Amino acid sequence: MSEELLARIKSPEDIKKLDLPSLELLASEIRHRIVSTVEENGGHLGANLGVVELTLALHSVLSTPRDKIIWDVGHQCYTHKLITGRQDRFHTLRQWGGLSGFPLPAESEHDHFGVGHSSTSVSAAAGMVIARDLQGEDFNVVAVIGDGALTGGMAFEGLNHIGSLGKDIIVILNDNEMSITNNVGALSDYLGRIRSHSFLYQAREGLAAILRGIPLVGPPLAKLAHKVKITLKHMLPGQFFEELGFAYLGPFDGHNIAELQRAIRAGIQRRGPVLIHVYTQKGRGHALAEESPHRYHGVGPSRGSAEKNGPSFSQVFGESLVKLAERNSRIVAITAAMRDGTGLGPFAKAFPERFFDVGIAEQHAVTLAAGMAKEGLRPVVAIYSTFLQRGYDQLIHDVALQGLPVVFAVDRAGVVGDDGATHQGIFDMAFLRPIPGLTILAPRDGSELAAMLAWALQQPGPVAIRYSRACAGSIAPRAAFQPAQPIPPEEVKSGRDGVVFAFGPMVDVALEAARSLEPELSFSVINVRTLKPLDAASIQGAVRGKKYVATVEDHVLAGGFGSSILEMLQEVVGGEPRFKVERIGYPDCFIPHGSIARIHEEYGLTARQVAETLRKAAGHRLQVVVSRDS
Repeated sequence: MSEELLARIKSPEDIKKLDLPSLELLASEIRHRIVSTVEENGGHLGANLGVVELTLALHSVLSTPRDKIIWDVGHQCYTHKLITGRQDRFHTLRQWGGLSGFPLPAESEHDHFGVGHSSTSVSAAAGMVIARDLQGEDFNVVAVIGDGALTGGMAFEGLNHIGSLGKDIIVILNDNEMSITNNVGALSDYLGRIRSHSFLYQAREGLAAILRGIPLVGPPLAKLAHKVKITLKHMLPGQFFEELGFAYLGPFDGHNIAELQRAIRAGIQRRGPVLIHVYTQKGRGHALAEESPHRYHGVGPSRGSAEKNGPSFSQVFGESLVKLAERNSRIVAITAAMRDGTGLGPFAKAFPERFFDVGIAEQHAVTLAAGMAKEGLRPVVAIYSTFLQRGYDQLIHDVALQGLPVVFAVDRAGVVGDDGATHQGIFDMAFLRPIPGLTILAPRDGSELAAMLAWALQQPGPVAIRYSRACAGSIAPRAAFQPAQPIPPEEVKSGRDGVVFAFGPMVDVALEAARSLEPELSFSVINVRTLKPLDAASIQGAVRGKKYVATVEDHVLAGGFGSSILEMLQEVVGGEPRFKVERIGYPDCFIPHGSIARIHEEYGLTARQVAETLRKAAGHRLQVVVSRDS
């Protein structure tokens, strides 16, 4: 398909010069570019195809960067990027050194707020509105939030606050009935009723216009008009938002550019807080994405992947949990709009009455689990590492402080690759480790994950099991861990000169590195498995007689695994350690987007680089040979 019109768009100002037929043609060209790029690079497909017309309408009416558009989550910003001067770099989307898949202020002046997690747009936009008015400036602020993100409590905190202030702000509710999978809960049902009664809005607005045109004579008529206005307000299937202080407009067809333009202009002229409700189709224009929007929410790249074949940790977790739940009716599973991503699809199908998807509401998910555990159930909360951050207070206050037996399946721990800094799961050890009474486990492979899950569900207190996005490796059944005993470290290689402590998939990296140094240098490799509490006797035994100690982790060094080993060794040996501990992991920074293999290469976490670091730490000059797979 030709993209001649798109090629001429250098900035949003060029959008304003186009008539309606040209904008519709441009929408078609943009869809073609998005599909071809995402098929090559991977990325968020469905959400972006759903907001093409909405994005064009916004930029044709507003004047960015003076006017501010705040995208919630930001995974739907591809059209925005294409028309704000970045289409010549769009082929680098989500690649190392290329365009981010999310809004990034460092990338463009048209990206007004960095984002990657949900439910933040209204609060950020409210802050900008307040700053605008305090500083005497004049520009429009628009927050674009999906119906899935609206389930997050922070979205309601923002609506509640800014709605009471009466300030000029526009919130566009992009209603596609989806987050990653189908939305759940009473709010989703409410929006469905609004969509099914949209004709009432048109009727109310028409009658209100007629009443406004009738001259009022005297207080009785004015009082009557006010009563009619209140009655009409309660006719509107958007009364909930009106009660929060917003003028409700809609719902409108989110793929009708002319209708959207009129709605946005009406919202600007209305003044005060305005909510514009638009309904869109996720995956619009792509037959397979329209038919299965959940499957085409995020799409992997077509180019060769460095990932090995085999089930993921998420799949092993989900299948293992089903087997355990078949034998224990008290086991329940909770997730926050991540049923399939966390591997809980089979559980939801097998035990629908024991599966709870709470929507994008991690805080609620954690405290919900606490309440269940208090009443004797065995809840398992499956949340990505990067999203567990959002339920941190609840984890401390509602679970750990009461010592409740909640199991946290911390998925996507470590770097996740192309989604970038907002999604890298490299902080969980640092924020989980200080919590008293919380046990932290890390499986090397699928067989360990299955055994750890069974062990965790028999513990009297909270347990977090962190695992990566990678292939799970071995899934052969292994001997169960004894529930009355901690899970001990495992020596996977013995050595005379030094010892490397590692956990999770990094164990295999450390093992390959250590083998490549033989026979000149001989390192033991320890699969630690239980990251908290560390086994002091085992750590002491592993370092006894060794000259060199190293740690390897797919995590930030600050407050992470290496730090815990350092602290343990200082306690074990007393005073100053007799040896230096070489910590290998991520520095004190946010890790950008790129493939997992590229990120590991950039930050020294391949087997070849780990071997080189060990060699330098030992002061040896060796020729290190590592297999091509590293």
